[in-house]
Amino acid sequence: MALIVQKYGGTSVGTVDRIKEVAKKLIKHQQQGDDLVVVVSAMSGETNRLIALANELHDRPYGRELDVLLSTGEQVTIALLCMALEQQGVKANSYTGSQVRILTDNSHNKARIMDIDDTKIRTDLAQGNIVVVAGFQGCDEQGNITTLGRGGSDTTAVALAAALKADECQIYTDVDGVYTTDPRVVSEARRLERITFEEMLEMASLGAKVLQIRSVEFASKYNVPLRVLSSFTEGGGTLIATEDSTMEQAVISGIAFNRDEAKLTILGVPDHPGIASKILGPIAKQNIEVDMIIQNTGHDGTTDFTFTVHRNDYKIAYEILEQTASSLGAREVTGDDKIAKISVVGVGMRSHAGIANTMFESLAQENINISMISTSEIKISVVVNEKYLELGVRSLHRAFELDKD
Repeated sequence: MALIVQKYGGTSVGTVDRIKEVAKKLIKHQQQGDDLVVVVSAMSGETNRLIALANELHDRPYGRELDVLLSTGEQVTIALLCMALEQQGVKANSYTGSQVRILTDNSHNKARIMDIDDTKIRTDLAQGNIVVVAGFQGCDEQGNITTLGRGGSDTTAVALAAALKADECQIYTDVDGVYTTDPRVVSEARRLERITFEEMLEMASLGAKVLQIRSVEFASKYNVPLRVLSSFTEGGGTLIATEDSTMEQAVISGIAFNRDEAKLTILGVPDHPGIASKILGPIAKQNIEVDMIIQNTGHDGTTDFTFTVHRNDYKIAYEILEQTASSLGAREVTGDDKIAKISVVGVGMRSHAGIANTMFESLAQENINISMISTSEIKISVVVNEKYLELGVRSLHRAFELDKD
């Protein structure tokens, strides 16, 4: 008998008929002898509808009340799913995050889980019930309802799996696993049977949207095996787990990309200690995240400093940098919000030389110029002109033979 935590996203429970299908799937699992804890999202579109209602009344809704409102979406789903199960003669109990007591900090709209009381869940499982828990939500020490931010149901599921020491956490979504790259860009993209936590963390942070990055961090920290599966088609999905030394690891597991990039450069900055802090400090104060950074020192005692930000932050970051340039006596500020980042990811890079050269040669053959490069132990990222993104991804997919098993 296995203890399985399953999570179903908004599209999986988007209609009453789909909720009925989820109920059938759960009954089948239970008949195989599994103990089941199920985490569900709000029905697709419901969270956006609730946010729109709030915005009609207030241009900046108060965090506490917004959490009270948004948490109702999942409450609808857990009740409907339990009704569907009970209609089939299966015992089920639903719980909101507050009822389970998923304890979080008090950061409304982006709370972090601190502790989980698993008493009620274990009691229900012992009685043969399927337990259905609202994702995306919890409560703080004062009993205020909190939410975990977009994609928070994935984190709820992984946190419950960790607390319950579940055998596996299964994330059911509208894709059937993790692919070598986006199949919409490369038709030959192949579903991976297995990927490591490290690789998935890199791919999620670099633009792959399959899983919320916080859920992967949580799973890695507590060593919770994650499996991504389709709600609509049968299949084994993709297992995300620790690196298995008994398996021969592919050199490159996947290619991630991000279109939402912008690049800023401040030219002719005086080259002396602390200059990076003076440039990036004002950016950080505006809560703007910086990704890749390059600093080039000239022969005239000045330096050129380039960094990337999310495209949504480009305009305000540019304005801040112009003010910084004026105060530092820099020569010029330039920017480009028509760039993209392409990354190759694989733990096999640790033991294989020549990955960077293969990557650069492949892009050069397509006349794709690289403007920035960043590396880590299992990743190489490059910044290119946005118009070459898909050509670059397809070229690299072929170069590393990711279409082959």
